[in-house]
Amino acid sequence: MAEESDLEKSEQASSTRLEKAYEEGDVPRSKELATCVLLFTAGMSVWGLGYHLNSALKDLLSSGLTFDSKLAFNPEAGLSRTSDQVIDLLIAFAPLGFALMIAALAAPVLVGGWNFSTQLLTPNLERLDPIKGMGNLFSKNSLVELVKSIAKATLIGVVAYFVISADFPQLITLSLVPVEVGLAKTGLFLVKAFIFIVGALVVIALVDVPYQLYRYAEKHKMSRQELKQESKEGNGNPEIKAKIRQQQREMSRRRMMSNVQKADVIITNPTHYSVAIQYKEGDMRAPMLLAKGTDTLALRIREIAKEHEILILESPKLARAIYANTELDAEIPESLYLAVAEILAFVFQVKNFNGRSGAYPTQPHNIVVPDELDPLSNTKQLELAS
Repeated sequence: MAEESDLEKSEQASSTRLEKAYEEGDVPRSKELATCVLLFTAGMSVWGLGYHLNSALKDLLSSGLTFDSKLAFNPEAGLSRTSDQVIDLLIAFAPLGFALMIAALAAPVLVGGWNFSTQLLTPNLERLDPIKGMGNLFSKNSLVELVKSIAKATLIGVVAYFVISADFPQLITLSLVPVEVGLAKTGLFLVKAFIFIVGALVVIALVDVPYQLYRYAEKHKMSRQELKQESKEGNGNPEIKAKIRQQQREMSRRRMMSNVQKADVIITNPTHYSVAIQYKEGDMRAPMLLAKGTDTLALRIREIAKEHEILILESPKLARAIYANTELDAEIPESLYLAVAEILAFVFQVKNFNGRSGAYPTQPHNIVVPDELDPLSNTKQLELAS
């Protein structure tokens, strides 16, 4: 039973599986939504270009139906005139064609985003497998597509029936009215029918889009065994390992920088090193290092300290010693207790002073730091060399 549970595809697809599917050109698509976008674009384009198209068609009809006796005896002139009319027709409908081309390219982006994969262009003999083709013919997806097509045809048929029924009395009398009036009524009827049919297609698209997203998610579901195997393969990939380490470093850095505001004092080099120290008497056994950094990171620590009005003190040797010998969120070494105690005593005196009358606390100088803890001291360098 446990093995069957591991093999059952009940887990959502991992980001790696989805990225691979995207690279292969496998993304969710809704044909119904694309059809709606194309029809809507066509309708809006015809409405916006109506006067331009009407004038162009009138000129073409007028020119085409005008008989010129000279053309009857001059085939070359007739051919030239015909080619000119075709060019004029193409120019007249070029804006409409351009709008439809843009819509055809943009419609797929609405569901699944933009994707172009050359893998779909490469020959694949599996697509020519007749047995697999027969299986797809009677698959669950084919049945759903059949039901959807029947529902779409039924809905559009019902909408068309009601639209025609509502205007049927006027349609049968079109032959009795002047041509201009008949054309105007026919145009209004076509616009009305177009709006209702597009509305029906929008309803279908609103159902189809969630279904396609659901179908895509179901298609790429994974078993627990597949997830375990993918995780195992990913952990052995140097690029993925490097990416994970980078993400871990970024998370650690963000967490460290958020802790700077909790510090009691920032000890600096003053430019190359910055360390943030916190000590809560009674709650901590010894002062703790909340954040540390060099160069750009050190500057950022000082900036955060200034934003939160945290005291910044210069003690180059002590800053270097704490940076080199203390891990983040760890207590400082015992050999630095006395040096840090002098700094913290001054900090607490400044906090207690708080603008009161009297002499401002004297900042400690000549703080004693063991040479073996300073990475720049000769003693430390000799130890490293040995």
